[in-house]
This record gives sequence, structure tokens and C-alpha cells, in this order.
Amino acid sequence: MGSPRGLIFVQIEAILLWHNGFVLSAAMKLIAAFGFRLVIGLVAAFVCAAAAGVGAPVVPSVSAGSGGQSDGIEMEQMLYLQAPDFQGGGNSIVLVWLPEPLESTCLGRTMKECANIDYCIRTMNPNGPQCAHLGISRAQLPHYPAGMQPRRMISVVLRYLDNSHGYDKLKVFYKSASQDSLERLSSDATIRARIRYNSGSFEGFTVLEVLSAP
Repeated sequence: MGSPRGLIFVQIEAILLWHNGFVLSAAMKLIAAFGFRLVIGLVAAFVCAAAAGVGAPVVPSVSAGSGGQSDGIEMEQMLYLQAPDFQGGGNSIVLVWLPEPLESTCLGRTMKECANIDYCIRTMNPNGPQCAHLGISRAQLPHYPAGMQPRRMISVVLRYLDNSHGYDKLKVFYKSASQDSLERLSSDATIRARIRYNSGSFEGFTVLEVLSAP
């Protein structure tokens, strides 16, 4: 609901990190017919999964729609264009929003490498295995100031795009971009977009319109 007629696409908001963790649906539906015990069982399983992920860098969330959500802050933002490097990512386009202090460090690196660096900046366990082979010393890691937006590297995966809201420009640019710029974060593969930023517990953003794509 809220999508302009003819617009069919899915945005999957995620912090694209490649460590053990879990994915939470933004539209979990519990069927009452299974009764109260099933609800309690699902809640218990969820808590156990969350506990297993404490300290791990994965806290993804999933949302579907075209930006019909009313919460969040609308803003213009530069986003990095990347090809999906995860299973089932075919026919998808990934847009990455990097915290400003992280940009210079991540240019020339893959999304996975950048995600590891981002995690190791934020973690309370910098000596963990995720931070052992960053290709950069801990002393060279950038500092994240309080109140920074976004608070971490976050991304959306776009699928089933039509040609409205500037997505025609995005698709043309994606097809013409060099393979290297789509596999490693590059200033040559960026777009300007109007987004809705949600700064809540599951930080993320929704793309409302692609404004420019070189």
C-alpha cells in the first residue's frame, strides 16, 4: 500500500555483514490458531537467537515496499552502488550508505571488508577474530563521533525495479558501470538519492527516489 500504480519492487534493508547472525522480518505474522504456546515458543526462540548474536556484527532487518512508511527522516544522500555478492542476489542492486568517517578507509575495498572494519570500530571486543585481518591497523581505524548519521554502514538491496522514481537512470548506470567499481566501493559508482532514514533500534533507510546517477 502507498506504492504508486505500476511500481513493483522490494527493498531489503540490511547491515551487510558476513558473520553469524539472524534476519528479522519487519512483517512477522503469528497465526492465532496455533495458540498461545506457539507464540511463547517463537518468542523464546527469538530471544535465544538474539542472545547467540550478542557481540556479533549482524543486526539486519527486512522491509518491503516503496517507501510508504511514514516514520523516519527524509533527506538527500550519496549512496555507493554495488553488485550483490551473496547467495540469491541475482537481479538485485545494492546501495550502500557509509558513515562519513568510514568513506576514505573503505574506498577500494569490498562491502565485506568494509563491513568488518565498520564492526571493529564499534565493537567492545576489538581483539575478536573478526578484527584479526582487516588490512589496516587498529590505530588507523577512524573514530565515530556521537550523534553520527548513520551510526554504522547500512545498505538496501533493490529488486524488481520499474522505470519510475528515477530507477530507469539507476538501471542504466548499473549496466554501464565497470565491474571493478561494482565489486569494490568506488567514487566512480555513486548516486544521489532521496531517502527516508530510520534511526531506531534497527537502523535503516528506504530509497524514495533516485535523483542523479552519473
